[in-house]
Amino acid sequence: MKNRLIMLCGITTLWLTLAASAETNMVLDLPLERQVIQRNAQEWAEVKVAGAVPADATLVEAKAELGAGLRGQARDWTVVAQGAQIKDGKFNGSIKLATGGWYSLKVRFRKSAADPTVLGESSVGQVGVGDVFITAGQSNSVNYGSPRQKSLETLSVYFDGKQFTPAADPIPDACGEGGTPWPILGDMLSRTTRAPVCFRSATINWVRVREWVPSHGSGNIERLVERARWFGPAGIRAVLWVQGEADTGRTDFTPAEEYEKEATAMIEFSRQQLGWPLDWFVAGTCYCPPQGEQDWKEGMAATTSAQKALWDKGIACRGPDTNDLIGSGDYRHDGIHFGPRGLLVHAERWYAALSAHYQFANPVTTRAK
Repeated sequence: MKNRLIMLCGITTLWLTLAASAETNMVLDLPLERQVIQRNAQEWAEVKVAGAVPADATLVEAKAELGAGLRGQARDWTVVAQGAQIKDGKFNGSIKLATGGWYSLKVRFRKSAADPTVLGESSVGQVGVGDVFITAGQSNSVNYGSPRQKSLETLSVYFDGKQFTPAADPIPDACGEGGTPWPILGDMLSRTTRAPVCFRSATINWVRVREWVPSHGSGNIERLVERARWFGPAGIRAVLWVQGEADTGRTDFTPAEEYEKEATAMIEFSRQQLGWPLDWFVAGTCYCPPQGEQDWKEGMAATTSAQKALWDKGIACRGPDTNDLIGSGDYRHDGIHFGPRGLLVHAERWYAALSAHYQFANPVTTRAK
């Protein structure tokens, strides 16, 4: 009988411990771990904070802490949700954070402002305010380079639609299994801005620009819009477009006028659907290696002319020129996709284009070793 009572007491104690744990440790829906929120022109962002609340909670507060030497501004406990922002066991609020990170975000739940009792708490270890980019186009914007690249810094991440992870190729939720220029670019950007950088891929390999026009039926541009929309209004810095080979390396290459018209329709559709003047950077890229007597020069001239027209008319910002990166496996490991030197120079030229356009105060010259 004595042993039975001890066992029952033990079970009761365990149940109470688990109940208390469930009560005090709440789950946050947002922000996600390592999430990057796009900074605005005033160098801050409203960071959404949302999730479940314990019973009787009418006040949600958050606190943002920052490690030594990191860019940003810590925030003491501040109200992020109350009143109508709390409903059916859920809350939805926000906290204003300055550009920088990683921030450690802590959230607590209280009965009221007059009652100091904490009913529950939660936290996210790494949250950043910086820059978000959608990468799109075809194979040289995604995992067909060699070798795979990996961020050497701590502030570059990839997003796959569900989670943010350190930037290491292959970039997720995309095609191919090789390398990209994006971890290198992310390191250069974060060294300059001292803020986190996120890349989200929307690339589809070996398709013409016409297959990105909204009336085509492929769903490619609609997919890009949805991936951008996930980040919220004005939630990404720009689309980085690397495409042209599929329009060039064919006997029925795309005429310059058609490429320009189709790319314009794609870009304008994205802006109309998202509701803000989203920046598009179009790279000058379309190189296809000769095949026998076919050198593709006529197709390259047409695509290059169309891309230049997009820049000159202000439809898109000028991205990097890459058609000269040829002549060795170091530049193109298989004749068309970038090798180790090609990936590095591609990233450096993207950085030069972005830093010039956005007028970064302290641009770097190359990736840190």
